[in-house]
Amino acid sequence: MDLQSVSTDGLFAPQLVAKTLRTTVAEIAQTAGLGRDALVRSARIGNPKTQKRLREMIEIIRRVSPRFGSDLLAYAWYRSTPLPGYAVTPMQLVRDGRADLVHRHLDRLDAGIMA
Repeated sequence: MDLQSVSTDGLFAPQLVAKTLRTTVAEIAQTAGLGRDALVRSARIGNPKTQKRLREMIEIIRRVSPRFGSDLLAYAWYRSTPLPGYAVTPMQLVRDGRADLVHRHLDRLDAGIMA
């Protein structure tokens, strides 16, 4: 996922993220743990919390995309595969403000340590 393809004017654009991942803005909001209004109302899209959640989600999807061969498969993994040792998905960890745990898990995998 190219960052320029999912951003405009220095902000992540929910419509472009949804288009890239072939889904809806409402699903992106749910995936990021945000209310739909946060991604629909232009005044709220630039909110730091909104942008942080989108950034965390995009960072993780971009990081694992090469492992799966596509952004769509990485997005499916992000939403549906529980991480060993956490029993929750990366999506749930990001929604709970724990994106650091997902990165830690990926760091261990990158180092060859099986989780």
